[in-house]
Amino acid sequence: MRRIGVFDSGVGGLSVTKELINARVFEQIIYYGDTARVPYGVKDQNTIIRYALEAVEFFKNFEIDLLIVACNTVSAYALDEMRAQSNFKILGVVEPGVEAVVSTDISLDAQILVLATHATITSGAYQSALQHRGYSNIAAKTTGLFVPIVEEGLYSGAILDATIEHYLSACKQPDAIILGCTHFPLIKDQISRYFNNKSLIIHSGEAISMQLLEEFGEIDKNLKTEIKLFASQNPEALKQTAKDWLT
Repeated sequence: MRRIGVFDSGVGGLSVTKELINARVFEQIIYYGDTARVPYGVKDQNTIIRYALEAVEFFKNFEIDLLIVACNTVSAYALDEMRAQSNFKILGVVEPGVEAVVSTDISLDAQILVLATHATITSGAYQSALQHRGYSNIAAKTTGLFVPIVEEGLYSGAILDATIEHYLSACKQPDAIILGCTHFPLIKDQISRYFNNKSLIIHSGEAISMQLLEEFGEIDKNLKTEIKLFASQNPEALKQTAKDWLT
């Protein structure tokens, strides 16, 4: 059986999980959300690494072929330490997101806006990777309040609209927007609408699923992937969110 693990600080990694289900590459998905300590994006690097290594120990209880680190903050700060402590392959979300930009036809001088948590933006992971690939006009915006808003299930409405206005009112019209947090695809339509639906929206879930399809190949077009959900706090809430998002 092909089995993959997905790790996130909370429920946001379900956006990646949905893409994995649609790709039909794995027969079983083990999802672990550290809901007791979300968000990671406001924490220091040593704490992020410690939490990430604890997640590695959790996934050692399962015979997984691959672990997807769906948390952009962990992907930016802790992949090397995780790989050193694991007996399975680990893939982060930053590089697939950058490769998704490269695969488009936008020019190297296009205006790219990266939206992410404070820790991810501070790491410079997206900015440096994009600059390395030749992109020159990169704006990075910390939008950490989107995480608790999504965790609360506020995918539309006045609170979200006001927060989008607060964060994005000073931003130039981007040619492409990288959603540098796996919570953000749940509000991508609202973000896109703010910019009059004229920006290309990129998130790592789609990019990862395409990468895994190329590497592993689709198992069966009729495959119904089994999902096992675990959370460090209130697993029933995670299961309800998964039911809402994944169906």
